[in-house]
Amino acid sequence: MAFRTILIIAFLLSCDLAISQSLSSGHIETVTGRIPPDSMGITLIHEHILVDFIGADQTGYERWNRDSVIQVVLPYLMELKKMGVATLVECTPSYLGKDPILLKTLSDSSGIQILTNTGYYGAVDEKYLPEHAFSESSEELSRRWIEEFENGIEETGIKPGFIKISVNAAPLSQIDEKLVRAAAKTQLKTGLVIASHTGAWNIAAAEIKVLQEEGVDPSAFIWVHAQGEEEYERYKQAAEIGVWISLDGIAWDVPGHLEKLIFAKENNLLNHILISHDAGWYSPGEKNGGDFKGYTAIFDELIPLLKSNGFTQKELDLLLIDNPKKAFSILAK
Repeated sequence: MAFRTILIIAFLLSCDLAISQSLSSGHIETVTGRIPPDSMGITLIHEHILVDFIGADQTGYERWNRDSVIQVVLPYLMELKKMGVATLVECTPSYLGKDPILLKTLSDSSGIQILTNTGYYGAVDEKYLPEHAFSESSEELSRRWIEEFENGIEETGIKPGFIKISVNAAPLSQIDEKLVRAAAKTQLKTGLVIASHTGAWNIAAAEIKVLQEEGVDPSAFIWVHAQGEEEYERYKQAAEIGVWISLDGIAWDVPGHLEKLIFAKENNLLNHILISHDAGWYSPGEKNGGDFKGYTAIFDELIPLLKSNGFTQKELDLLLIDNPKKAFSILAK
């Protein structure tokens, strides 16, 4: 009997250990469902499929034909798959062309795992904010976003894998501060990382101050478009408090990003750096979706330059595999 009791105790302990390990590693939420972080693979953390710039009061699914979009975009995703990319983080927010059904169809067709988001985009003088964003409180907005996390976006059942917001400038306007507080409340409830279209460090610092007031750790914040900061020393400040530094405009400026990455390597900051293209941009209303920009500059141009400047494969894996899975892992609350 004693031996049997020992076996039972050992079994229960092993179950507790397995559960603990599962909770500590978290999961990634894609448009096709949850995956373990180690399944994320090579990841592009800031890209776009379709973006509709007409404004929140006029956009809608009727503005584009999904089959036409797929015909244009799918070859670019298949090209990525051949390069070994496993995951694409799609950063188009609500009221700017976010289409979960389109993303799921493209994911199913290409085999590329895709993440979508919850949250609202406040930049460009609030052109892309719905009317209720001005009248509702941060708590009310947060409830909308938490609802998407818990039950799916609209009636699709597709859940967001991160929070996407944006702000105009610092000091933060009243509406921008409300969006940041709503994101903070959502993060605390869901564990989703906050990616904010930002730019210069003074704007990011203003956002981080609000997040900390709400109890959010800076490690849950992605400083989007950090390549817009001209003083590289600011990257050190961000890394010291745990912020993710997103250098995500590589499709538009390979040499500039190379310079910033060399600085990051020399200053031991690579474990806080995320990289991507900010490419794609199928545009409704333009012939064939306009001038769609592919997602290959990192692999065709940047990586050869990084290798010639002493970057190791381990460092490349850190940027494209390890850091993304840490940044986007959703830990149990």
